[in-house]
Amino acid sequence: MPAEYHIAFWNVENLFDIEGSPRREEKVARAIGADIAGWTQSLLDKKVSQLSTIISKMNNGLGPDLLGVCEVENKFVVNLLAQSLGALGRNYKVIHHDTQDKRGIDVAFLYDATRLTVPEPIEQNVFSHFVLRRTATRDLVQVSFRTVRGRHLVVIGNHWPSRSGGQAESAAYRAMAGETLSYFHERILGIHGDKTPVLALGDFNDEPFDPSITDYALGTRTADKVISGRNPYFQNLMWPLMGKGLGSFYFDGQNMLDQILVNKNFLKPDSIFKVKTNSANVLRLAPMTDKKGPRPIHFGGMGKPVNQNGFSDHFPVEVVIVEAD
Repeated sequence: MPAEYHIAFWNVENLFDIEGSPRREEKVARAIGADIAGWTQSLLDKKVSQLSTIISKMNNGLGPDLLGVCEVENKFVVNLLAQSLGALGRNYKVIHHDTQDKRGIDVAFLYDATRLTVPEPIEQNVFSHFVLRRTATRDLVQVSFRTVRGRHLVVIGNHWPSRSGGQAESAAYRAMAGETLSYFHERILGIHGDKTPVLALGDFNDEPFDPSITDYALGTRTADKVISGRNPYFQNLMWPLMGKGLGSFYFDGQNMLDQILVNKNFLKPDSIFKVKTNSANVLRLAPMTDKKGPRPIHFGGMGKPVNQNGFSDHFPVEVVIVEAD
């Protein structure tokens, strides 16, 4: 029978290590300053518990096979999150890369090692792609997985530069990130073969129609363009959800900043991997949604008021991919 993989991504909002942590670099401590004040082990534990409550409900209560997360400070907090999911009976392993982001926030993956593996040596299958700009930013994290059928699946986690300072003023930085993604997508196909399935997901801090996605990352809504185009296009799976008025973030209305993109090797008639019909989704469960409107309930922290009944300022996005026998 075909194998199915539930894949999700969540910007988990300020999953930071505790105040005064010995695991924090001095330059990061200087950058975050007083924002970390009062962030105790108790608050960190509560934050992890809130996140794991939602993650445990994914995939009809089975939990995801692969979960990308961003806005995490270090591997220690990602391991705490993985450990909190023990009741699922999964064998979650962690891929994490320390970036040079001035606030110390990174991109990481949790994956069930009974469903997906990262072949040894790890350093030949996990890559961090630096996004060039004057001030340090988050890298793109690429992982080459092996599936239960022994096939190659490449996943790229993204957390593009924020809109702080103004959307237009910061747009060039996200264009750089989009160009970086497109460049390495093309490199992957050149090195591993033109039939390599590549999935890119994350918090892009831009909408699917913004130039950083359409012109630089080459994300489009049209499958035919992805299949037949000469350039390494992605299909952006968020377009139908936007048509339903959904978003993953709320700022003066719904915003679709968190996205999932797939390349041609999920779309061709003879593709080994397919996107399960209608499986792309923004996960907006009742506990995490503000009753006053369709917005996520923030947990806060890092200089913002803490609501221990909150979760994150983003909703997760998810999809199911199917691998043929």
